[in-house]
Amino acid sequence: MCGSRPWLVLLFACAGLEAVASDSLEAYNVVWDSPSADCHGSMPIGNGDLAANVWVEPNGDLVFYLSKSDAWSGDQDLLKLGRVRVRLDEPLMQEGSVFKQELDLATGTIRIQSEIGNMKSAIRFWIDANNPVVNVEIEGSEAFNAQVSLESWRTPEVKRYGGAEPDTILCAEGDTIRWFQRNIRSVYADNLNQQHLGHLIEKYPDPLKDLTFGGLISGEGLETKDAQIMVTKKPVKSLHVRVHALTAQTETSDEWIKQIEAQRDTVEALPVANTRKQHETYWTEFWSRSRLLLSGTPDAERVAQAYVLQRWVQSCAGRGAYPIKFNGSLFTVDGLEVDRKTKVVTEHGPDYRRWGGCYWFQNTREPYWAMLYSGDFDQMEALWEMYRDALPLLKDRTHSYFKHDGIFCSETMQFWGLNKSGDFGRNNPSFYPTNPWIRYYWDSGNELSLMMLDFYAHSQEEAFAKTTLIPIAGEVVKFYDQHYQRNAEGKVHFSPSMALETWHEAEDPLPVVVGLQTVLTRLLDLPEKLTTPEQRADWKRFLSELPEIPVGEEGATKWIKPAHVYSEKKNSENPELYAVFPYRTYTVGKPDLELARETWRRRLVKRTGGWSQDAIQAAMLGLTHEAKGYVVKNVTNRSPIGSPPVVSPRFPAFWGPNFDGTPDQCHGSVTMIALQRMLMLCDGDTIRLLPAWPKEWNADFKLHAPQNTTVEGRVVDGKLVELKVTPESRSKDVIIMDAQSLNN
Repeated sequence: MCGSRPWLVLLFACAGLEAVASDSLEAYNVVWDSPSADCHGSMPIGNGDLAANVWVEPNGDLVFYLSKSDAWSGDQDLLKLGRVRVRLDEPLMQEGSVFKQELDLATGTIRIQSEIGNMKSAIRFWIDANNPVVNVEIEGSEAFNAQVSLESWRTPEVKRYGGAEPDTILCAEGDTIRWFQRNIRSVYADNLNQQHLGHLIEKYPDPLKDLTFGGLISGEGLETKDAQIMVTKKPVKSLHVRVHALTAQTETSDEWIKQIEAQRDTVEALPVANTRKQHETYWTEFWSRSRLLLSGTPDAERVAQAYVLQRWVQSCAGRGAYPIKFNGSLFTVDGLEVDRKTKVVTEHGPDYRRWGGCYWFQNTREPYWAMLYSGDFDQMEALWEMYRDALPLLKDRTHSYFKHDGIFCSETMQFWGLNKSGDFGRNNPSFYPTNPWIRYYWDSGNELSLMMLDFYAHSQEEAFAKTTLIPIAGEVVKFYDQHYQRNAEGKVHFSPSMALETWHEAEDPLPVVVGLQTVLTRLLDLPEKLTTPEQRADWKRFLSELPEIPVGEEGATKWIKPAHVYSEKKNSENPELYAVFPYRTYTVGKPDLELARETWRRRLVKRTGGWSQDAIQAAMLGLTHEAKGYVVKNVTNRSPIGSPPVVSPRFPAFWGPNFDGTPDQCHGSVTMIALQRMLMLCDGDTIRLLPAWPKEWNADFKLHAPQNTTVEGRVVDGKLVELKVTPESRSKDVIIMDAQSLNN
């Protein structure tokens, strides 16, 4: 640290970029001057893999739920690790006391301060950015006693969610509390057998069986009272409690115990002053990657806070072994759930999440699109890894089912690649799911391929292109090429098919046609050294065989249709506007903008909230008024879709429930994507600034563009007054637009 400071003063890093980050972020820190009634008043914090919901109760207890990105039950539901309570004999809160709880974004820390008479207390809560450990550092102006307890709700007497076993809480030993969940059974083999792939079980080992996850609590000066409670040996003025976390697939539970104890020894051998400094350096570098700070109107300031806090929430869960869960991320808590159809209210525990542990690509993708412009490339790795690991099984599935090459990506997906069991259906003799909303719905492969192409365009990482992009995208287009027949004109006929989940009967659906057009064109644009002549010849041929984009016509007016033929509307998406986002065939600065705008005007579903994309598409069409309106609505109404939460979370960026539960990651990340595209729109080499920017919003920004480019600047009264492009050679590719004129 920088030197001695008064014990109660917030500790910040010394200088340089750290000071800049602190100054720019301070306005967005979340500050509470009172404790919270319960877990609905929790603050989120995490290191990308290990995360916590943290709150102080009215009695002064510090409580937190602990989560980890790979804590999968035998049913492949993502469970909490546990709940921890810290109680001081000089409580943090009582009548007449002074209290403050602050999320300090710049240093990745929650700071809690209280003053009761002569007793002043300060807690620094941080989850090490570089090690799997929670740190709770407590300082007091007077000596105090403390009790740290593990609270378990997964007991033999209580019905448990997600295939969880009762927690195993080990006997007190070595002044630690140790506990774990261990999967003694798994849905994996049943999932493969049910989907006619039982012959592959030996080839692909079960990733859930014997998976063990839990924690170890320690603290110098603490001793065990029993298996779940530790107390201070004598009054202290300072106390450092650590909670170590581990997930590992081990042959025995004893092996897991040895691993977490060894992990504890390694981490605690590191000087805390050094690990804290390295932790704060990580967050300094994170916030220095990009920014989008707004002023000018109260709406602008609310939008800016939403943007910053959603990026924080994503970063708390984005560096784990698996992608961010759209339905709550790592921050679900216990509470009440309202069924959107029946309106029946049910009570649930902290392990519950609406739509369960399965991944749904339509919902998973949104945070990752936002990460491209914010430059959070490291957080995208978990998404790539999940599909990269699933690739061999997906290839074998195609061969088993259809006797040809390639892969199709299921919309609902267990992390090993197959459909959710309930969607595929029990005793299903077919190779297609019985769930009619996803029966022929494989579009995620194309959008994933485009996202990977964009990642390569931004990062220029050739190793990624060779090991991930081309192996996956190449197999996706190969499937579509070999799976469908050609018509008399030699064009591919995509049938049977669907237009997303909305039109259940469709021929040549727009998302498939425009998705393949975009992906094949972009694959052909890759440097020839990354591909083979045979690949390029196949891609060029297949591109020439695609059908035309379906267009409706009435007199001189034209618009894009969801498919060439479509019926059986069952959901509420606008498939035709996938030509705008994500595939960007029609946007500001491209031909036929009016065709796309007419499509926008004719869309059947007009709304925002949850995963609805209207805000993004309005921004990319240069519709400033509409884009602004939707973004403002998103940040002022946490749940514009369906019923509001029974109990509203206190943290301002815990959105939802909308479609997916609270906190809803789609809702916040759609807001991020729309705001980014209102300010900057990239296409090929071109960088368009202010394509849909309200003149009354001022901005201070730094965003990432393709070719390892960053674009920084300031907008005042609708005008760009400062601009810095790095590298400077890319300045020639910047076009500054008059967004207001586009709406005339």
